[in-house]
Amino acid sequence: MKNVKTLGLVSAVLLTASITLTACGSNGTKTASTSAPTAASTAAATAAASTTPKADGGKVTITIGAYSILKDSFDVILPKFKEDYKKKTGTTVEFQESYVASGSQATAIIQGFEADIAPLSLEGDIQKIVEKGLITHDWKNTPQKGFVTTSIAAIGVREGNPKGIKDWSDLTKPGVEVLIPNPSTSGGAKWDINAVYGAGLKISEAAGKKDPAAAKDLVAKIYKNIKVLDKSGADSLATFDKGVGDAIITYENELIARIQSGKKYVEVIPQYTTSIENPVAIIDKNVDKHGNREAVQAFYNYLFSVDAQKVFSDKGFRSVLPEVAKQYEKNYTTPAGLFNIEYLGGWDKVNKELYGKGAIWETILAEGGAK
Repeated sequence: MKNVKTLGLVSAVLLTASITLTACGSNGTKTASTSAPTAASTAAATAAASTTPKADGGKVTITIGAYSILKDSFDVILPKFKEDYKKKTGTTVEFQESYVASGSQATAIIQGFEADIAPLSLEGDIQKIVEKGLITHDWKNTPQKGFVTTSIAAIGVREGNPKGIKDWSDLTKPGVEVLIPNPSTSGGAKWDINAVYGAGLKISEAAGKKDPAAAKDLVAKIYKNIKVLDKSGADSLATFDKGVGDAIITYENELIARIQSGKKYVEVIPQYTTSIENPVAIIDKNVDKHGNREAVQAFYNYLFSVDAQKVFSDKGFRSVLPEVAKQYEKNYTTPAGLFNIEYLGGWDKVNKELYGKGAIWETILAEGGAK
């Protein structure tokens, strides 16, 4: 049975179009933009991170390299952690924050942006950092396997659902304009496309045989209706907020996060969609260089606390803590056809067969024309 929920809209927070870390008031927190870093801006961010003071008992700086959609949650979590850490240790924490598309963030860190901790959208983006020797511990050796939030892929449409969208197949109809971020820069986009491709597999499987060709065809037909391929999930949502497009494929939490606004959206939960797992890891080489491991570890641990997980849940994520998930379960609908990355064969297979050079997505781009 297909599910449709009416939600509200909270205005998206847009940052300046540069990854260069800039002062943000007097609260000791600094932020960067949702735009992808350039070589020059990455160098500037690296210079800023390189000046991070080592812990001296009075003040310590933590540099965060996160994917774009986390900003709203971190706007609430960071002050809470600062207050908690000050009470426990007497040390004042200052944050330098960067929020860009997950793939771009991973690339920036690899190229020299000295983030101490990386909450990203994709396991594969963390693994790229591991492969460069910047993360030296087993980041998945935690009760939550390194994942700090979960969600599902959903469809957002305009108030009243004027196009009558109920499932992925409705996004293939003539005259329906669709928004989705670009999977070459956005981890969220890969989750979105995984959801569509996996749904195609599920539909064909239900009809008698699991058929990759049918799954590719569903993605290709939706691609023909894509209006804009933005760099990140946040950019895609900002475009939708401007009135562009009839539907957006996005994380469920991004639709739920807009519930208290006067501008209403409708969340459409397809019959078949994917669960989403978002990882976080400490960047060992940078932490060791900055001498701030104690504070960074405390912040990492805090992200898995009940208090932080409630903030994530208030922003529409599904908690990785069973006790918190139980408290918020009435807020969510879990479709019977929900699947995970293992249904698609795991990330190694997906990255090779769906997003690799000459693979399914590149073929669809070539056949459908550039956006």
